[in-house]
Amino acid sequence: MNSLKSITLYHLMIKDQKMIGIKFTPDKLIQGLIKSLPGPKWSEQYNMAYIPNTKGNLGIIFNTFKGLVWINYNRFFTNRPINTGNETVDVEWFRKRTPVPGHRPCPEEYLLKLELRRYANSTVKTYVSFFEMFINHYKEKELNTINESDIRAFLQTLIRRNVSDSYLNQAINAIKFYYEVVLGMPNRFYDIERPRKESKLPTVISKEEILAIIDNTNNIKHRCIVELLYGSGLRRSELLNLKITDVDSKRMLIRVQGGKGRKDRLTLLSKSALEDLRVYYKEWKPGNYLFEGRKASRYGAESVLNIVKKAAARAKIPQTVTPHVLRHSFATHLLESGVDLRQIQVLLGHGSSKTTEIYTHVATNTFMEIKNPLD
Repeated sequence: MNSLKSITLYHLMIKDQKMIGIKFTPDKLIQGLIKSLPGPKWSEQYNMAYIPNTKGNLGIIFNTFKGLVWINYNRFFTNRPINTGNETVDVEWFRKRTPVPGHRPCPEEYLLKLELRRYANSTVKTYVSFFEMFINHYKEKELNTINESDIRAFLQTLIRRNVSDSYLNQAINAIKFYYEVVLGMPNRFYDIERPRKESKLPTVISKEEILAIIDNTNNIKHRCIVELLYGSGLRRSELLNLKITDVDSKRMLIRVQGGKGRKDRLTLLSKSALEDLRVYYKEWKPGNYLFEGRKASRYGAESVLNIVKKAAARAKIPQTVTPHVLRHSFATHLLESGVDLRQIQVLLGHGSSKTTEIYTHVATNTFMEIKNPLD
């Protein structure tokens, strides 16, 4: 097989019909093979050849090009894992909502696919909200007739509202989920442009400021919350999901179950935090979750945010301090103390080392080793 010759398959929707798009660099052999396919046509819009999307035609493509041209299926097939966590996915309340006159609700097949894939409830709410915003923008159109130009026009209305890049990306994800996952057309909207990612440095505060925040908490429960956010580098959601059994006092570790990306990991438990946790446990007697709200339910995310912000305000910290600032500070202080970047990546639960490398831009030892030319 000539490794320089290749075709890439895409999902296309042309005149409300599913098609297999075939993209290639001009080549006499490839062009001749495409002409031998059943009913090939050319799309000026997508700049590629296409034939009807059937299982038979997919097999014909494989047999036609096998051994002669490399077939790239990455844009055609997806192999994304389905979440298998134990969290109960709540889409029922979307189904039971009181219908709003003139409002186009999210299709049942969309809700069902979210349910089957066990997406986190926060993701479900985000996707449904954005997709309903989209389909109500095009009330007069059938969903399968909407093309890339229509989606761009919708996104343009959001851009004119000066929404954030994160907001825009969430809208794109919700729309793509319907066409690519629900309707089974992976990467159909492959050329929808996304905002370029901003490269912002994380906000980090000093160890002295961390200790001041801890000393300005209201009670032992609040103190333990801040100590774990910083001393274990936890995300707020991870802290809220902690069970009593996740605290391993013998090995001085915290077990994080079902963190971001449904990944489990182990992270550090500080001695001072453990001492305070023992006092907290005797005083508050939590039942299931390490930190509980009313009726033994999981503690609220907003409550954790308020605990951190108010303690930081009392400590007279000039920056806005959030739970994630404590996590950023944990990672940066470890790096400054000489801990290997790979170890920090594991403790934080980052999937890529590139995510962790951002802390090299704010660690003070990075700059202390550099001699200032003025000196």
